[in-house]
Amino acid sequence: MARPGHGRSRPALEEKDEAEEDPVDAMVSRTGCATQHWELQECMAAQRDWRHCQPQVQAFRKCMARRQQAQE
Repeated sequence: MARPGHGRSRPALEEKDEAEEDPVDAMVSRTGCATQHWELQECMAAQRDWRHCQPQVQAFRKCMARRQQAQE
């Protein structure tokens, strides 16, 4: 059976066992942009349309760009 999409809320993840951490969540946590990622995910879950979440999209994008620049 296919795995459900990544559009879920943070409390559901906190209930999961640490050994079952989602690989996407682990990757985002390592970037230092987890807060922006969660804000974007929560907005998209509430709005059901990413176009209504542009402030969160931009904040996440800027955070990831800062991380990429720091690595160069």
